Amino acid sequence: MIAFASLLERLIFTPSRNAKIALLRDYFTTAPDPDRGYALAAMAGALSFSAAKPGLIRALAAERMDPVLFDLSYDYVGDLAETVALMWQVDAGRPDRVAPSLGDVVMALETTPKAALPDLVGAWLDASESSERFAILKLITGALRVGASARLAKTALAEIAGVPTDDIEEVWHGLAPPYDALFAWIEGRGARPDMADAPVFRPTMLAQPLDEAELDRFVASEWRAEWKWDGIRVQLVRTAQGARLYTRTADDIGNGFPEIVQAMDDMTEDAVLDGELLVMQDGEPAPFSSLQQRLNRKSPGPAMLRNFPAGVRLYDILFDGTEDVRGLGFDARRARLEAWFARVRPKRMDLSPLVDFANMDALAEIRAGARAAAIEGLMLKRADSPYLAGRPRGPWWKWKREALTVDAVMMYAQRGHGRRSSYYSDYTFGLWRVGEDGVDELVPIGKAYSGITDEELAFLDRWVRNHTIGRFGPVREVEKSLVLEVAFDAAQRSARHKSGVALRFPRIARIRTDKPAHEADRLAEFVAQTL
Repeated sequence: MIAFASLLERLIFTPSRNAKIALLRDYFTTAPDPDRGYALAAMAGALSFSAAKPGLIRALAAERMDPVLFDLSYDYVGDLAETVALMWQVDAGRPDRVAPSLGDVVMALETTPKAALPDLVGAWLDASESSERFAILKLITGALRVGASARLAKTALAEIAGVPTDDIEEVWHGLAPPYDALFAWIEGRGARPDMADAPVFRPTMLAQPLDEAELDRFVASEWRAEWKWDGIRVQLVRTAQGARLYTRTADDIGNGFPEIVQAMDDMTEDAVLDGELLVMQDGEPAPFSSLQQRLNRKSPGPAMLRNFPAGVRLYDILFDGTEDVRGLGFDARRARLEAWFARVRPKRMDLSPLVDFANMDALAEIRAGARAAAIEGLMLKRADSPYLAGRPRGPWWKWKREALTVDAVMMYAQRGHGRRSSYYSDYTFGLWRVGEDGVDELVPIGKAYSGITDEELAFLDRWVRNHTIGRFGPVREVEKSLVLEVAFDAAQRSARHKSGVALRFPRIARIRTDKPAHEADRLAEFVAQTL
């Protein structure tokens, strides 16, 4: 546990990506089994304990700490595990114990009855220093937030093995913690894990944002255009060993969309397909807000399945049966996809149509109608482009519709997480409307935490601290005097907000210190213009 705790601590204070990879590489080559496998699982979010949850930590803190002091400290630190690790009061009456290893902690959290966990975890914390306590508690909360993603850990493993990171990705979903076979392979002690017929994830190909200045060099005949649908990108994998539905970041979401998995089970041929997950109503994509009703639900009920039926609009094919067709050009893969679709006729799926255009000016006119059609924009793909993992520059471009903007007033602020945990970096903003008493009031329409530079973050953090007028746990109410220009992709009606409106992908475009708060936009005009 000491080595794992040291790794987490160093990752937090290491800003360089390459330096983080070096730390991970060193840990994976020196830590023993099964500790390093469980560390990898923790970073990848692959550990889950049915009985050990954050509520256990809060209950332990309540037994050992003054509640007011704890609340004040938690509010300042912004991280539950870090707060408890620093404030923990060791029980001097407990017999001396040796701090557990990482493998011991994971196995105990998986097997110990819920009633016995508080005493066990308390004993671990008593036997550990603050850094080890932090590591133990982070395992329980399930969110490391130390600046090391699963992809970064896989990159470190790939460097040890001397193979591309995508080679690690392609075997990843056929393995389980503590990844003995994976470590044997990357260290040359065993063969590459055999994923034949396993429904594993294949790294997706992503597009670069299009700078319209680059359109002048495009030859229309060399490109194909598709609509960029307003859902989430998914990969459908159907093999002899089963069916899986993955997001583009390799999260298995099949349990949340059982009708799609069933449709894959019913297919007469195997395939790996690339497409957009949407809620389909009367054969047409519903707004993204409908899909949001289904996302992050592990087990949707009959009413949810009936009212928000899911479907997939297919873009591409990666495997046609057992044949890897990623090396073919886009036109050739499209022909294979159309032929596969004609043979199989899969349920709950259709083909995303190609957009016809004579030249780039004509395509620009088509794109201009994307917002009216409730579509995100266009995708441009070279006709001869193979399916390449990652985000190569050149073969695929995303040409999104123009963002909308609104001038809103900051109302509340909250600390962020990870690197931003010491800053007020999450901002709730609102628009003016006439209240029931006839006086103007602000009502929230959204929350944003992206789009600003480090200098702007420091400015806003100081501004929040100097203009706080109320405290509600970790939330700070601020003077209603700072205007933020907020960019967003779309607005939709929302019963969750007092304003009745919510924004899609809001981000801060500018800090409008030049604009008085009373000149910020009004809700009625905003609704009339955007909904």
